[in-house]
Amino acid sequence: MPAYVLLANWTDQGALHVKDSPKRLDAAKKALIEMGGEFKSVYMTMGDFDLIGIYEAPDDAVAARFTLLLGQMGSVRTRTLKAFPEAAYREIIHSLS
Repeated sequence: MPAYVLLANWTDQGALHVKDSPKRLDAAKKALIEMGGEFKSVYMTMGDFDLIGIYEAPDDAVAARFTLLLGQMGSVRTRTLKAFPEAAYREIIHSLS
C-alpha cells in the first residue's frame, strides 16, 4: 500500500483548542481507517511543523480525499509527500541506466 508523509501545522483555531488535539487525531485516524488506510506513526515536533504523520492509503485519490477532509476540519494545514519504500527507491534508481 502506498505510504505518505503528512506535515501539519495548527491553524489559529487548532492552536486555540490544542487540548482537543488528541481527540481530533483519534477522529482523523478513524476516518483514515474507514477510507481503507492506516496511520503508522504520529509525532509532535518542534521546528517548522507541529505534527508529522506517516500513513498508508490504498491510492493517491484516497490520500487526497483524506487531506481535504483534514482541511475541512479547520484545525490543521497540511503538506503531503508520497513516500517510496527502499525497495522502490532502489528500483527507480537502478532503472536510470
